[in-house]
Amino acid sequence: MIPFKDNIPSRTIPFITVLIIILNVLVFVFEISLGPRTLQAFIYAFGVVPAQFLAEPYIVPFFTSMFLHGGWMHLIGNMWYLWIFGDNVEDKLGHFRFLLFYLLCGLGAGIVHMALNVNSVIPSVGASGAIAGVLGAYMLSYPGARVLTLVPIFIFIQVIEIPALVVLFFWFVMQLFSGMASLAVATTSSGGVAWWAHIGGFVIGMILLGVLGRKPRYGDYSRY
Repeated sequence: MIPFKDNIPSRTIPFITVLIIILNVLVFVFEISLGPRTLQAFIYAFGVVPAQFLAEPYIVPFFTSMFLHGGWMHLIGNMWYLWIFGDNVEDKLGHFRFLLFYLLCGLGAGIVHMALNVNSVIPSVGASGAIAGVLGAYMLSYPGARVLTLVPIFIFIQVIEIPALVVLFFWFVMQLFSGMASLAVATTSSGGVAWWAHIGGFVIGMILLGVLGRKPRYGDYSRY
């Protein structure tokens, strides 16, 4: 399923969401400007490498890795989901708390990935873990929202409005099944999708929503 847009209009301008997208694009443009060897060294220096962290603990890559991507489709897919769901979560939390929320989700997702791949020497990069946190928070915050979604049905492609709860729960279940399967074939020298970073980020996002969630303001109450 590929979501296009939701039906919840944002009440504020999502400055942080837009800023995060711009930063990711600019960093990726910088990445592709590097030569192959320089790029490889750059990714190893600023991506999360579990075995390297255990040998020499250094927290900076947990944050810098959120702004690195492995290709155009990796970047576009992540930024697309952030654009659709990030504005509403930012609206709920407020700009500063959303930024803190996003970074903490990414940090937590990186830690989960490292904990389940302690011997891996492959760098993990991407905003997926942080964005998974956004999806988890959105699912709890707007369970009644509906998402215009492209759904392949056999040989046909349909655009259907589906409850956000269904879209995001299906996304989480797919990550969970893929994560469980990856445990059976994990190696220390082959790359792939960091499924457990997605799962960890999603759960952490739901937890952090309760911690950082903004209380209703006076103007948010119905008047009668």
